[in-house]
Amino acid sequence: MTSIDRFSDEHLPSPFLAADAASLRGQSLYVRATKMRLIFAVLSAVLAAITFRVGNTWDIAALCVAVSFIVTLLIEVWLLVSKPERDWYDGRAFAESIKTLSWRYSIGAAPFASDLPGAEVDRIFIAEVGKVINEAPADSIAITAPVHITDRMRDVRCATLLERREIYLKWRISDQLKWYAGKAASNRNLAGRWRIILISIEGAGVIAAILKAGGSIDFDLPGIMAALLGAGSAWFAVRQYESLGRAYTFAANDLSMIHGRLQNVDSEGDWGREAADAEEAISREHTMWRASRGAV
Repeated sequence: MTSIDRFSDEHLPSPFLAADAASLRGQSLYVRATKMRLIFAVLSAVLAAITFRVGNTWDIAALCVAVSFIVTLLIEVWLLVSKPERDWYDGRAFAESIKTLSWRYSIGAAPFASDLPGAEVDRIFIAEVGKVINEAPADSIAITAPVHITDRMRDVRCATLLERREIYLKWRISDQLKWYAGKAASNRNLAGRWRIILISIEGAGVIAAILKAGGSIDFDLPGIMAALLGAGSAWFAVRQYESLGRAYTFAANDLSMIHGRLQNVDSEGDWGREAADAEEAISREHTMWRASRGAV
């Protein structure tokens, strides 16, 4: 057996690493900015419900409301101009395209058949990566290092069919299956929790409205509850817990069937076709994810 005991993202070419970093950075910025925008929107509602005057003129609480609205507006403008979500979506699509090409090359899947001469298959790989780079947005993904084929990719490609099959099943299919299954469970749990939170806020809003109508409270607590409900609903929509939970479950089930099919392939011709089909299935999941985000 081969001495290769691991094949992970760190063994992929530099374009993948650059796109992956750009995507993670865009995701972090977008999520943080969205969270801050919603927090300041709720803060505005809270401050609008109280009064704190200095002298006979200035209402400090109202001034703080104005400041909160200004901050919210600035965040919204920054999101509109910078578009970090575009970096997130485009970077992920680019990274996954490079990743699937790298795995195809390494395991001898079409169009990188195992019987192709080394120089020819290297040329095909560089050309395919070049196509992906040419289609990538130039203003969101910067490729600062030469495109290359890593030593780990070459080592895997030189292995026997049995070894390549085991490496692929362990470090690609099983790894992806574990990731999708974990994400599916996490998103289902979060969806349930957020549903309970939103229902609780709605119930509290009803109570607050009754108390306000009966004169038990003299500030706008129902308005605060409405702002909380709006912010919670917006966050729930942004994170898409329910739809992602279903999509990840479907992907995990699909990969489970792919794993069962691939482990019985024992000829190079069949392997090249079946492994290519497996990569197509994985690529479909990423295309569906981008579509759910309105990115395609």
